[in-house]
Amino acid sequence: MTRTAGRLTPARLSPSDVLRVGAVGLRTRPTRVILSALGIAIGIATMIAVIGISSSSQEQLLRQLDRLGTNLLTVSAGRTLFGEEAKLPTGAVSMVKRVGPVITASATGVIEATVRRTDRIPKEVTGGIAVQAATTELLTTLEGGVTKGAWLNAATERQPAVVLGSKAAERLGVTRTGVRVWMGKRWFTVIGLLGPMPLAPEIERSALVGFPAAEEHLGFDGHPTTIYERSAEEAVEAVRGVLPRTVNPENPEEVDISRPSDALVARAAAAGAFTNLLLGLGAVALLVGGVGVANTMVISVLERRKEIGLRRSFGATRGQVRVQFLAESLLLSALGGVVGAVLGALATAGYALSRDWPPIVPPWAIGGAVAATLVIGTVAGIYPAMRAARLSPTVALATT
Repeated sequence: MTRTAGRLTPARLSPSDVLRVGAVGLRTRPTRVILSALGIAIGIATMIAVIGISSSSQEQLLRQLDRLGTNLLTVSAGRTLFGEEAKLPTGAVSMVKRVGPVITASATGVIEATVRRTDRIPKEVTGGIAVQAATTELLTTLEGGVTKGAWLNAATERQPAVVLGSKAAERLGVTRTGVRVWMGKRWFTVIGLLGPMPLAPEIERSALVGFPAAEEHLGFDGHPTTIYERSAEEAVEAVRGVLPRTVNPENPEEVDISRPSDALVARAAAAGAFTNLLLGLGAVALLVGGVGVANTMVISVLERRKEIGLRRSFGATRGQVRVQFLAESLLLSALGGVVGAVLGALATAGYALSRDWPPIVPPWAIGGAVAATLVIGTVAGIYPAMRAARLSPTVALATT
């Protein structure tokens, strides 16, 4: 208390004083503080981890799009007017290559054959592996890579040689080149193993042979099933508009055009929708943590009535008592928020690095966590602080 103009006025608490008196209750009851802060920490950690992992996944998809490009279009046979499966003309690839903005074009054709590790395995056991004919430009068009061996060339496309997609090789148990697999009614030698194909996952599940070899050894009719083409980025939509009539001038309505990169964009959107659900669960955990803080503060007021009475008798005002307990609630929430933010960031980094993703924690997520912590601390501390401020010094000191 200070004397001003003949009367006593309460001393003002500086910010450091507020922090000091607010931390008294936290220091004297560490176990209860840790348990109460744990609820806030779990909520904040969950929300930051969910946002961080989602952001890391989306960043990985965007980097994939930047690396693979969005200028790849696929042309496939649709349905005839009578609902039958249509066929693309045998010269469709060469016609696509004549379109001005087209940089490269290639094709695959589904073959009615199976691939098996040995000829003693029943032909019904396919392992979900498709057998397809492929042009030699396919790897260039898809910007794929060979992990072992070599891709088809002008010589091997005419021989009983096969290149396996990554998943096809895994399902067949093939880990090296030079081994033989049974296709149709004869042995084919594995000359190459492909890496992942994010824009053409059907290639990953395929055994690929050259068009001439497919026609000679597997009864392939020469009609492509899917055509892949790349054009200049700025001309993609224009090329998309002319491809149906270019590929099949007589029946352009029987041609389907798609853009594989749209699938990656859709995956990013789906990940965002799932993130909203998990954020809701994190918000529930944060709400439960806030209730725990409020409960802790109410109990603290009840247990510290003598302390409150002593402070009031020594001149502390109702406002100062209210500020003390509100500061204690904010510090308790802030402790949980800091721990939760650290745990969430570590969880994000650990998960992202385990998947070879770039670990991303958006700054706005940290800012939102801080804001949420302050809001929870304020809301949870208002009622206990007001209750402590209303205590009469005489009644508080008389409490046993």
